Amino acid sequence: MLTPKQIVAQLDRYIIGQHAAKRAVAVALRNRYRRAQLPAEVRDEITPKNIIMKGPTGVGKTEIARRLAKLVGAPFIKVEATKYTEVGYVGRDVESMVRDLVEVSIRLVRDEKRVEVEEKAKTEVEKRILEKIIAAKKQTATEVPIEVLRAQCEFELKDGKLEDFLIEMDITQSAIKNINIPGGMDFQMMGMDIGSIFGDVLPKKTKKRQVTVHVARKEMLNEEMDKLIDNEALQQEAITRAEQHGIIFIDEIDKIASKGGGGSGPEVSREGVQRDILPIVEGSTIQTKHGPIKTDYILFIAAGAFHISRVQDLIPELQGRFPIRVELQNLGKDDFYKILTQTENSLIKQYSELLAVDKVSLSFDATALKLIAELAEQENETQENIGARRLSNIMEILLEDIAFNADGKEPHTLKVDKKFITDNQSQIIRLTDLRKYVL
Repeated sequence: MLTPKQIVAQLDRYIIGQHAAKRAVAVALRNRYRRAQLPAEVRDEITPKNIIMKGPTGVGKTEIARRLAKLVGAPFIKVEATKYTEVGYVGRDVESMVRDLVEVSIRLVRDEKRVEVEEKAKTEVEKRILEKIIAAKKQTATEVPIEVLRAQCEFELKDGKLEDFLIEMDITQSAIKNINIPGGMDFQMMGMDIGSIFGDVLPKKTKKRQVTVHVARKEMLNEEMDKLIDNEALQQEAITRAEQHGIIFIDEIDKIASKGGGGSGPEVSREGVQRDILPIVEGSTIQTKHGPIKTDYILFIAAGAFHISRVQDLIPELQGRFPIRVELQNLGKDDFYKILTQTENSLIKQYSELLAVDKVSLSFDATALKLIAELAEQENETQENIGARRLSNIMEILLEDIAFNADGKEPHTLKVDKKFITDNQSQIIRLTDLRKYVL
């Protein structure tokens, strides 16, 4: 398990600045490891310290949480607070965020289990494919002894000569159609698995289809791996992992804060959503189609710009469940320059790799990158402040012509230098100026 310093160092590879936020999430993650080492009677008393991140868009709030979950392979889901509505109104029930987390955890654990059984499954798949090839060839090669045919097919299959050979395969289809429930709800929202209710009663439908060996191998491999995996054990492990290591990132939480109190209309609905979220953050048991899950030890990270409302405008009970508050800073030209030059898989690398597909050799000099950083800072000050996303906006405008004209026929070299930026600078400013007049 990584130490807080190591976690911050890993986050530094992808996110520039925001040291306070990185420290907060690093400590929260390490505390999970520390808690897991304690005796059960002490461990059950320790709950995660949830975090609220306050800061403008495009400064790294979501990326910090997403990279954090990726570091430890934890189930992670990002949700928008604005898509939930108070119980009784049309919209998604807040409990669906927990059910979505369980689904992510199921996929995560299933992928791990598939890796464990993959080699054994491959052996079974090759046996099945060989039998189907023999059966198909036996119809035309009636005079060839079966032993000779088998040896020939086995050799050609291993040699890769039969990848485009057509074989017949049974494709299983679900006998259960989607069932709509009035009000926009579904069985997943109700914590029910309609497949487990009727799946064993209704017969499975199969459909024969002619496919190549290459396609059949992929289909059969998934089928064989799923046969070798114990689904009950998988579901239990996934639920445990979601309970003990799950992270739910609630974005735009400032949009459900009541701005200065009001007592009717949207203000009531916003407060209603907060009160619905409260028991989930406090700790409750949610029914899912895979079984019940306790939310007591899930780490919740909330984020918002809080331009109009304040953190203090959230209901006191919800504020109390997010004891750690960190403020992320606006990004300046120095930060933008570091984002372009120091982050792993930076925009510069991404665009260079993309255009290299069409034989365009793209390079940037340091002066050009500094000018791009200055432009990004200037545009964020004079237009809407969209943080690091402004860099993508500028890069798209700068490279639009070359990306459009590149066809991969002839090699082409483009060096983005000070002159190139100066020649295109007016276009960037003109386009961003015109946007304010677009309805």
